[in-house]
Amino acid sequence: MKRILLLVGMLVSVAAVQVVLGQETEGIITYEVKVNMHRRLPPDRVQMKTMIPEFITTKQQLFFKATESLYKSLIEDDEETTTTSGSGFKMMVRNSNAETYVNQNLGIVLSKQEFMGKEYLIEDSVKISSWKFGTEVKTIQGYECKQAYYTDESNPNNKQEVTAWYTDKIRPFLGPERFNTLPGAVLALDVNNGERIILAKSIEIKVLKKNEMKASTSGTRIGRSEFRKQTEEQMKKNGGTQFMIRN
Repeated sequence: MKRILLLVGMLVSVAAVQVVLGQETEGIITYEVKVNMHRRLPPDRVQMKTMIPEFITTKQQLFFKATESLYKSLIEDDEETTTTSGSGFKMMVRNSNAETYVNQNLGIVLSKQEFMGKEYLIEDSVKISSWKFGTEVKTIQGYECKQAYYTDESNPNNKQEVTAWYTDKIRPFLGPERFNTLPGAVLALDVNNGERIILAKSIEIKVLKKNEMKASTSGTRIGRSEFRKQTEEQMKKNGGTQFMIRN
């Protein structure tokens, strides 16, 4: 609890001095998300490599204000799209309707997610990741970005190696999904050395329209640990493995 209060206090303090530091605090970042589907195949289903495309690419947007953000699919990509594998096999892929809303003043995260045909609104608190800082820099969309990395062990069944590139010229503690505890805005992510790449393709610094960034209220409210427990139990009932086409 003390750790959460410390984070909230730090976020409020940082937000108060953003104008003085010249950081941008409102706008939209559009990301391209590229997923290596072959790397995600379970060991007993590697033969499916000839049936599905190696990569699936979608677009996501991050709407942000001084202490809030909303990450969701780009509206024009909501419809199903066709992807083709090397063997000519065609597959319809529906873009995920998942959303992640973060309110840093309150220290809360609300994630909308669909599982087995049912929508859930998963409640959680902002958690500080154990980032380590590298020495490399790169330029993304005109912003000089610094390197940070850590091992994500929040899901014991899916440990991930994460490398991020962030800029301190846009407001801090901002990023796609739950990667939002760095002293800047995350413009690129590499999960598991190329298994999933998230890269900013455009950055619009502007005042958001009314209701352009609104947290979802639809779905069954549930805590993250309880949601994980339910999904694991359902997967066991289905034979222990669930293969999903998602971003």
